[in-house]
Amino acid sequence: MAKLAFMLALCVLLPALISAARPMSRPYVLQGKVYCDTCRAGFETSATTYIEGAKVRVECKDKTQKLLYTAEGTTDATGTYHINVNEDHGDETCDVVLVSSPLGDCKNADPGRDRARLALTSYNGIVSDTRFANAMGFMKDEVMSGCTTLLQSLMEEED
Repeated sequence: MAKLAFMLALCVLLPALISAARPMSRPYVLQGKVYCDTCRAGFETSATTYIEGAKVRVECKDKTQKLLYTAEGTTDATGTYHINVNEDHGDETCDVVLVSSPLGDCKNADPGRDRARLALTSYNGIVSDTRFANAMGFMKDEVMSGCTTLLQSLMEEED
């Protein structure tokens, strides 16, 4: 009987423990953009600029809101960040959040556009390992000139 229990543990439990402990062979790649809302419109416009050097962080929490995982990234010249995550976070709530902006006059996070929720699991029907997040933004301290005209043109209704 002891041999049977040992063989069961060796054949079933050991492979399960090994696969749970090792990182994924193909990590998830989180991708998104960070912008400066030059018109303080609350959304991206044609006057929006993208921020190089902005810092973002991935945070995954359990149902009790206990922080279980974090990773940080920085945007490139196009305002795009790429963060690799080597673990499946199927039972957790994961968000990308703004951390900081290198622009002195565009440092305040836009409320409602300061985080983006992501699904970091392979058990949801998404085939790709790349996960795209909604764009997040900071607001410029002073509205850029020409924004009034731009926003009025966006509000015009076509007949």
